[in-house]
Amino acid sequence: MEKQTSKPKWTSAPVEKLQDCTRRLAAVAMGREKADTVIRGVRLVNVNTGEILPDTDIAIAAGRIALVGDASHTIGDATAVIDGAGRYAAPGFLDGHIHVESSMMTVREYARTVIPHGTTSIFPDPHEIANVLGEHGLEFMIADAEGIPLRVFTQMPSCVPAVPGFEETGAVLGPQETARFMAGDSIYGLGEMMNFPGVLGGDADTHSKIASTLAAGKTVTGHYSMPETGMGLNAYIASGVRCCHESVRAEDALAKMRLGMYAQIREGSAWHDLHEVIRSITERKIDSRFACLISDDTHPHTLIAHGHMDHIVRRAIQEGVDPITAIQMVTINAAQCFQMDKDLGSIAPGKIADILLISDLTSVQVETVFIGGAIVVEEGEMRVEIPASQCPDSIRNTIHVPHPFTAEDFAIPAPQNAGSAVTARVIQVLEAKVGTLAKTHSLPVVDGHVCADAAAGINKLAVVERHKNTGETGRGFVSGFGLRQGAVASTVAHDAHNLMIVGASEADMAVAANALTECGGGMVAVRDGEVIALLPLPIAGLMSEEPVQSINEKVQALDAAWKILGCDMVSPFMTMALVSLAVLPELRLTNKGLIDTTTYSFTGLFVE
Repeated sequence: MEKQTSKPKWTSAPVEKLQDCTRRLAAVAMGREKADTVIRGVRLVNVNTGEILPDTDIAIAAGRIALVGDASHTIGDATAVIDGAGRYAAPGFLDGHIHVESSMMTVREYARTVIPHGTTSIFPDPHEIANVLGEHGLEFMIADAEGIPLRVFTQMPSCVPAVPGFEETGAVLGPQETARFMAGDSIYGLGEMMNFPGVLGGDADTHSKIASTLAAGKTVTGHYSMPETGMGLNAYIASGVRCCHESVRAEDALAKMRLGMYAQIREGSAWHDLHEVIRSITERKIDSRFACLISDDTHPHTLIAHGHMDHIVRRAIQEGVDPITAIQMVTINAAQCFQMDKDLGSIAPGKIADILLISDLTSVQVETVFIGGAIVVEEGEMRVEIPASQCPDSIRNTIHVPHPFTAEDFAIPAPQNAGSAVTARVIQVLEAKVGTLAKTHSLPVVDGHVCADAAAGINKLAVVERHKNTGETGRGFVSGFGLRQGAVASTVAHDAHNLMIVGASEADMAVAANALTECGGGMVAVRDGEVIALLPLPIAGLMSEEPVQSINEKVQALDAAWKILGCDMVSPFMTMALVSLAVLPELRLTNKGLIDTTTYSFTGLFVE
């Protein structure tokens, strides 16, 4: 049997600040000093000019690129020489908008998972955990990203809560907290500004957060989900918002790019917007410099089965985008969006040596990954060990409800003088889409209570406040999941992450809610009073410490359980998680009630 050898633990690559190594880089380029590493004979994907340069060398010193071209004069006795073997050399991929919490992994496990797919930098917005734990959650995510090869440029959550007054969160991060974090060096921009009504309406706190970000010279990232692309979009961009990932139509992205906003085209596990939105590039033949590709929310199965940014680049190519253009969308375009192209986004002198060696450009087969000039992936496998996350007890046990649930907690009283049926407002979810539709449906009244109609595909829905032990509950109805029996529940419920339950049976809804209360949060499926699938997420009710493979097994079991209950939707738990997000059209439910998000007002459950 071959002797097993452990991987060396990762130690930060010696990347010097550019101002500290200009003399060294110049000396190596001129041959007076020798390079630390030279990669020889690659086909360079030059994202600066959109061309491929054959038989090119790359000389690296101080973790940065000293020379691109013929590097024979930079090779000394101590220089590590890597044979490029005619492979394509591309810059490391950047994900310009990502919520690590949606992967249900810690930052460190996420890094282990995505680096082999060519991702070398991410720009995460940890507003999920911040809505549960506030500054403490944000600081945990920042600390978890320290000392790992993946470059993590954390964004300051801008909307905690997402829509003040419409939901109850575990914390509030206001203008003072934003200004304080912006003044430090652990935050690189403002997370997606979902409160676009506040921006357009001139809300003082909202504009204060934007102002402190701009004053710090950092990027304001956006979330403009309205189809209106006239004066509202102009006002939003004029306020300093630099990018937006909420385009769901080609015309949305085109309008944003025409106004100088970076259109971040999304392809996650459940949000498959790329097919439609990329037409803004492929059909219009416009300059793509303001187009980026991002993942937003990605589940373990997608990462394992398909990949990360390499998968999204492949999808763009499949939709007709030139491979070099697609790579520009995850390298130089993203770096320029975040004003970090001095260091990242291209293989050019002075840039940090985050480099991929790719065997096939169209299928984006990443073989070798250099981060800061050090090899971290070879033949598609991690060659360094990333230490495990340290998760304190203070980020656990975050489910606080006043009492165990019973079926009566999910009963919905009928309006006074109701007959045998009432007309109710129903949230209709759409597969692989972030939007919902506001519908109405006649529902039966039995013993003074309004019932769901599983035969018509309508289930009961509840959102229970779980941060402050109030038990305040919003109740409603949802269609599109099609549960014929049982119930499902989740503490992943954007963005307040209260306890959400969907079911065909009130009794099973109670069993599901109690199961998550007992395990500290997660996702569960119940049938006939029995738990048939459970994914515990003890970190803030959002994440697990387990390896990606273990999380994926539980996710797959959960997916199978949804199908047993009658739902064959792709990633139904991700679609479910957005039903409470009151910044997306058209109808949502929070712990405070039903919200018409086209008017930003509460609305009655029943039509008078």
